Amino acid sequence: MKRLLVALVSVFLGAGLVAAVAVFAHATSGEPPLLVATPTGTVSTPMGEMNSASLELQVYPNNSDQVPGPSEGVNALYASQGWPFYWPSTTLQVPANSLITVTIKQYDSGGRVFNNYWAKVHGTVDGTMTVNGKTVTEVDPTRVAHTFTVHQYPESGQPYLFLSVPLPDLGGNAVGNANPYVSDPKVVTFSFMTGEPGSYVWNCEFPCGDEYQEFGGPMQQRGWMSGTLEVV
Repeated sequence: MKRLLVALVSVFLGAGLVAAVAVFAHATSGEPPLLVATPTGTVSTPMGEMNSASLELQVYPNNSDQVPGPSEGVNALYASQGWPFYWPSTTLQVPANSLITVTIKQYDSGGRVFNNYWAKVHGTVDGTMTVNGKTVTEVDPTRVAHTFTVHQYPESGQPYLFLSVPLPDLGGNAVGNANPYVSDPKVVTFSFMTGEPGSYVWNCEFPCGDEYQEFGGPMQQRGWMSGTLEVV
């Protein structure tokens, strides 16, 4: 009888532990709300007339009264620790076979990227972007705040898509953690073309987190510095 009771207790404890792990995993790995690109009509491209759409994002150095930071469906722990994040969401949806124009308002400081490759523009129309209206193909690798980098899933059969743009920093003296945020962010605009529908991941390639080489913590969390891009 004693052995039976011990066995039953072990089963219940094990089941409780599994349930607790499941709840924790659900709480820390959910998707933030979907942000859908806004249709903007049609546009002439080298590939002919295409539908077009736009997305607007912001990157903040920390949460504030103005912008509370990610909370819905994601690990909100990092909001209390003052980590940077993309806003208003990292779960993005854009139309297939379209020209997508993205505008990112960047409010954070930065530093040197580990690899100068991430200071260059890749995968945009003509390989360019604009920074505060000026057309560029790269930024100073010692002055990168974040990147917006879309990756193909490994060994997937969907259309190829790779995109990476560096976001220049504001400089430490212009940022800080005070409210309100500076009124003149670096405004980065770029365009890229989508093909047939597919599912992709994106993240920041500037080390702005914690743990190994500063690529842990919020760097790998949806809602913060990592997300998904659905082409539909």
